Order: sequence, then structure tokens, then C-alpha cells
Amino acid sequence: MDQRFVGRSGLAVSRIGLGTMTWVRDTPPEEATAQLTAFADAGGTLIDTADVYADGEAERLIGRLIRDVVPRSRLVIATKSVLTPRGDVDASRRNLIRSLDASLSRLGVDEVDLWQLHAFDPRVPLEETLAAVDLAVSTGRTAYAGVCNYTGWQLAAAAVHQQCGPGRAPIVSIQAEYSLLAREIELEVLPAAEYTGVGVLAWSPLGRGVLTGKYRTGIPADSRGASPHMAEFVRPYLDERCRRIVESVVTAADGLGVTPLAVALSWVRDRPGVASAIVGARTHAQLLDILKADRLTLPREIRKALDDVSAL
Repeated sequence: MDQRFVGRSGLAVSRIGLGTMTWVRDTPPEEATAQLTAFADAGGTLIDTADVYADGEAERLIGRLIRDVVPRSRLVIATKSVLTPRGDVDASRRNLIRSLDASLSRLGVDEVDLWQLHAFDPRVPLEETLAAVDLAVSTGRTAYAGVCNYTGWQLAAAAVHQQCGPGRAPIVSIQAEYSLLAREIELEVLPAAEYTGVGVLAWSPLGRGVLTGKYRTGIPADSRGASPHMAEFVRPYLDERCRRIVESVVTAADGLGVTPLAVALSWVRDRPGVASAIVGARTHAQLLDILKADRLTLPREIRKALDDVSAL
């Protein structure tokens, strides 16, 4: 699998990343073990997690796997802080450093490769939040820092602030939802990322699973749309506009002799500014399909047709 630099940094990641949001909660440890093994064997390096995934149990599982299954040296480990178990945000310096230290303990490592601010906290001065980032980098808790789900102005404010003083740790990445069904980041976030040299990590590149075509005739019993944890997550992409886009993806896939998954993933993966597309497979079999799909590069005319049908 190809490796790409994240923005204008020296951090290299696989162009497909492995998300772990469902690990432990919906994906049992034996499935997660098989996923990580297959991912690493395919040349995948970026594994993305967060302190709130399964209340920290996803990080704890990763810690066991990098000790017993896949060597830590083969992976780029990214985690997140800011969200709290209560469901709100806390980007205070006190909470951030405590949360990062707890993540390091669960992962069983002294340093992660990428530490990300999971959300913007309007109650805490941005300077205080970014001071925690500087401390995390300067003390060796993380090699690089990024943000998630920031708006364009929030990203620009954070990135420029970190570029305008000695000893400040640069913001190298922004993780944002991006797919044929969700192109809103093209309005402000992508221009801000390009201007500041920040790389994009696209989450949910398969439109929360809808772009695979599995929901064309209903909600499968074994899908996220039928899960009590994920049903509301999927529901917004089951409307008429999304249905039209999915049908166009299916048509393109039929013409190329590939799966709709491959078409949707390739479209996002090769968008300007995208360093990696982070996929979250519930099962080992689903991940194998994703890894096979990574071989596809869309012809220019099909890419243009998909651009047009999914335009904002």
C-alpha cells in the first residue's frame, strides 16, 4: 500500500487508514486481531483510535495487539482527546494532558505518532488548548499533532497560531468526514488546509457504509443501520439525494467490473489534499474487501461524472 506524507510534515501514513471506533463494542477482539494482521500484511500503517472508543477499551485492545500480534514499529498510531465520557467537550490543558497520559497507559506506549484534538471547545481559549499540544510534543508524549471536525476558520486559527511562534508544535492534520455523500469540507475546510499546509484524514469515506450499496433495498439486519449504537449515524444518508448518488456509484462500478465500495473509496482517497482515507470495518471479511478495493484508480471521465452527480 502506498504511503503519503501528511500535509507539509514528515509524517508518512498509508493511504488507507484503519479506524477502530467499533472495536470491542461491535467488533470482538478476535475480529479486531484478524483485521490488524491483514491490514499490516497489506502494507497499512495508520491505525486511528480515540480515548472514548468503547470507553477506552479500544485503546487497551490495541495495546495488547501491538505487544503480541503486530509490532508497534510497523504502525502509525493516532489517538484523540477532548470528548468526555459525559458526551461533552473539554479542551482545557488539565483535561487534555490527563487524557493523553491515560491513553498512553492503555496503549502501553510512551509516545503516539499523532495526537488529535477530537473537537473544538468554544469555552476554552484556543491558546490554552494549543499550549497543551506544545507540552505534549515537547515532552515526547506525541510526535505530531492534529485536529478533528474543526470548521475552516477554527483550523486556520489553530494552524496559523502554531506557525507564528518559536517552540510551537505545528498542526499537521485535520480529520474530517469526506465522501461522495458528504462534501461540505470542500467549502472552507479544504481551502484552509491547503493554505496552512495541513493534510486531510478523511473519515467515513464510504458514506457511513451507504455507498457500498447495501442499503439500496432496505436495512440489512447485520448492518450498522440496524445497530442500536449506529442507526442514527446512518439514517441521514438514506434520503433521496443520497439514493441518486449511490445509484450512480453502482452504475460506475458495473461498468468497471468492480464493487461500489471500490469506486467510492477510490474517489475520496485520490482527492486533492487527502493523505489517508480512514475506514472502519466491523468484520475481517469487510476489511479484506476494502484492501482489495484499494487497487482501483478511477478513470478521469468516471471521476468527473461522480463529481457532477454529488456536487453540493
